[in-house]
Amino acid sequence: MIVDQQSMELVSAIEQLMGAVPAETEGRVKPELMQSVLEIATDVCRNVPEAGGQLEDLRRRVRETAESQGLTIGSAGTHPFARPEDQKIVEADRYREIVDALRFVVRQELLFGLHVHVGIDHPEKAIHVANGMRVHLPILLALSANSPFWRGSPTGLMSSRTPIFKQLPRVGIPPRFDNWSEYQARIEFMVEAGAVADYTYVWWDVRPHPNLGTVEVRVCDAQTRLTHTVALAALIQAMCKELAESYESGYQLGTFPREVLEENKWLAARYGLDGTLIDLPKPRRVGAADLARRLAERLLPHAQELGSEREFEGIEDMIEGGTGAHRQLAEWQGSRDLKALVRAIVDATAAGVRGRAPGS
Repeated sequence: MIVDQQSMELVSAIEQLMGAVPAETEGRVKPELMQSVLEIATDVCRNVPEAGGQLEDLRRRVRETAESQGLTIGSAGTHPFARPEDQKIVEADRYREIVDALRFVVRQELLFGLHVHVGIDHPEKAIHVANGMRVHLPILLALSANSPFWRGSPTGLMSSRTPIFKQLPRVGIPPRFDNWSEYQARIEFMVEAGAVADYTYVWWDVRPHPNLGTVEVRVCDAQTRLTHTVALAALIQAMCKELAESYESGYQLGTFPREVLEENKWLAARYGLDGTLIDLPKPRRVGAADLARRLAERLLPHAQELGSEREFEGIEDMIEGGTGAHRQLAEWQGSRDLKALVRAIVDATAAGVRGRAPGS
């Protein structure tokens, strides 16, 4: 979020910032649909610690650039009191085409997400991993929930971003694909029918990204704390590693009804870690926090093998200390001051991978 240092309101200043950021950030600092939104992206990294270091450096450089112009940055799933209709659209062909096609729906998309790419070395393996990640999407959403406010009001949801984004076409939990050929044929059908220009216009919560050779996980709200960002990246990489190894061993994934996965996703958006989820494959409900704890314990050895054990500790902090949504609500309940809440988000966004703000 690009915000004014004094008012804490969103500012349509992406072009101003893009012209001022250091040259060495070229390609890693980008515009998005709205001019008050700024995207930062790492290079391809060997591991999560390297990605965390790059993100810390990028956040610092962008913040310093913004502050030199009376602005600053903050990260959360939504801006607590901004109004979508007040935002300007970036002047780029892709975004003009999207707005022309989707109109009112896409103009509500004043949302901020975390996307994690994990490199996969074979297309059939990528399909297996993407299929397997479908069952993990609700717990990733519950852990990452960080958007309890919309247009100046608490919504009663831990992730307001989720139902707002759901208004768009070609979003949500994807179908299960039998193999790479089926995925490719279904995407090609959409392209030939003129529904989409290419597969990047299919905005599922998890998708193969053949141009990059990755599986991309898109379900998470943007994280305020960098420690939570890298923890989610470590968890997602560990999930993908477990699934890739299951493919290599010939393991056949279970099939779960899409409506059950969607129900779990709704429960995660509504209650976050405070609620319960359906404990697949059994038709019973368990606490989301308990499920997250159990999953983290199972995946810890994978994180250790990947060299991200320290970053993985952030998952326990989210379970025991509260997700971004918990922390936003606690801040707001103390003062009922949304401007103060955004200032707290800005301050926490400035903290590094060890959880300390500059100068603290």
